[in-house]
Amino acid sequence: VRKLSGEIPATLILFDLVREGAEDLSALPLRTRRERLAKLAASAGAGVMPDDLNTVPPGPELLVAPWTAEVSLAEAWFADAAGVGQDGIVAKREEQAYLSGERGWVKVKHRTTADCVVGGYRVAKDGQGVGSLLLGLYDKDGALHYVGHTSSFKAAERRQLRELLAPLEGGESFRGGRAPGGQSRWSGGRDTEWVDLEPSLVCEVSFDRVQYGRFRHAARFERWRSDRDPRSCTFEQLGIEPPSWG
Repeated sequence: VRKLSGEIPATLILFDLVREGAEDLSALPLRTRRERLAKLAASAGAGVMPDDLNTVPPGPELLVAPWTAEVSLAEAWFADAAGVGQDGIVAKREEQAYLSGERGWVKVKHRTTADCVVGGYRVAKDGQGVGSLLLGLYDKDGALHYVGHTSSFKAAERRQLRELLAPLEGGESFRGGRAPGGQSRWSGGRDTEWVDLEPSLVCEVSFDRVQYGRFRHAARFERWRSDRDPRSCTFEQLGIEPPSWG
């Protein structure tokens, strides 16, 4: 840990204070909690993130996240967020108490679309339909690499998908490229078996962020792209090269 902290220093970003010592602050307005946080953080030597997110200095152990009531500044933060590796911004009411176990805020994320090849699928937990579609993009050498999945389907749609994909089963879409992963310490014992397909279907999905050559979170299915040649679905859409694998 000490070695990694020196090579890749981590920073704890502070954004709220719900308890200070034995005092419960959760019933106080957000505005008051932020004021208390600023004082406590300053006493601990924490810095404050600048309004320009592109100038955040690397390495400080503690930073207080900025906040504002100015719409123009919030819009600037949102515009800069994707470029500095952030998903987006969060909007909260200044007068609101801390709501434990409830969502009292709105997260505003950047979303981008991409046309992906459907290279396989996983069966739904009930065994009656498709649980998720496995998405791929081609590299410059013609190998299809797994980049993520989409699973935003209703029960009836999952059964219909199974019927649609049945004639394509038995392909080898991800042969030569990065394939969907198997069991790991992150899979939590979930079934990771999947059905390979012929790479002939293309769908448009939206996503919030790319990390390590794949979608960081599950993508959202938008529509089928029957007009799109699967071979034209490349990593150029993401503006990156596929990561090394093997």
